[in-house]
Amino acid sequence: MDSQAKQFLLELLSTPSPSGQEWMLQRKWLDYVQPHAHAIRTDMAGNAIGILNPDAPFKVLLAGHCDEIGLIVSRIDDKGFVYVEALGGISQKLAVGMKVEILGYGGHIIGVIGANAQHHGGLKENFEFSDICIDCGANSKEELTAKVRVGDTAVYKREPEQLLNERISGRGLDNRTGAFIVAETLRRLAERGTTAGVYAVSTVNEETNMGGAYFAAAGLEPHMAIAIDVTFATDYPGASTKNEIIRLGGGPVLAKGAPINRKINRLLELSAERAGIPLQYELTPRHTGTDADKMRTTGRGVPIALVSLPLRYMHAPVETASLQDIEMEIELLTDMITHLSGSENLNPIDEEL
Repeated sequence: MDSQAKQFLLELLSTPSPSGQEWMLQRKWLDYVQPHAHAIRTDMAGNAIGILNPDAPFKVLLAGHCDEIGLIVSRIDDKGFVYVEALGGISQKLAVGMKVEILGYGGHIIGVIGANAQHHGGLKENFEFSDICIDCGANSKEELTAKVRVGDTAVYKREPEQLLNERISGRGLDNRTGAFIVAETLRRLAERGTTAGVYAVSTVNEETNMGGAYFAAAGLEPHMAIAIDVTFATDYPGASTKNEIIRLGGGPVLAKGAPINRKINRLLELSAERAGIPLQYELTPRHTGTDADKMRTTGRGVPIALVSLPLRYMHAPVETASLQDIEMEIELLTDMITHLSGSENLNPIDEEL
């Protein structure tokens, strides 16, 4: 991964993009993609789309969602303390002691989530978001409501960090890494060339309703779609290991199960063989829990696959992934798409590919 691409990844990871409020990140994503795309567009859901070969008859959709989990303001009390609810699958147990950035309608405000001192009883054993509050230093509700109102969103104030062995840690790697992989795949495809129509999409709302993926696939009507997301690494103490262990540095993860088109998976496996990229596998017997599920059921139906990045500490402020896995995933997708002829038969009943 070159320095320009790495800097772009770090910029995405530093930009707040809570589900429903992704536009700051989307503008940066479009700025990066535009010099390499034949066309760019947006839609009414807030998706950002970069396109190669818009007139090509065979269309491939790559979707990586850019939204992150966060908090949404539910009320402000008379003393100026802010109360919140979860926005997506965020845990209240990890919130205590964190700094937060409220994306207020009147500007961004920094606050802290404190806790009752242990000397005074500490937190109760089982607590919810309704039991904690954000302290922004305000003296009254009137002071704070000049900048913050009910419905504004917030994220943890946490910058990405580079760890040993090409590992990276921070909040919202799920799935701003996916939005990055989609953008960087488009850039490399523009350099190497492809005959396929490529629609690289940074989708919105995956963490809350997956509406962005539905808008994208319904509007673009692709012949195949690949969701680019993260999955649970299980190579650290305390992780569930009932299935095959998924490791950081072990390569991209392909999903296998009822929703997945086996022929797209085979195309990806052939690319992995050509490029010498190791693959890992996860099971999705009924559904994937990703954008792939929504894309699959648009229009007449879209063949889908899911390629995931191994991720430790999912939905924590310290999600951790491997830059090497990110690089391998970009190369895997780039190789597969450069080898598409546009005449692939993705009907799973037919023998020929």
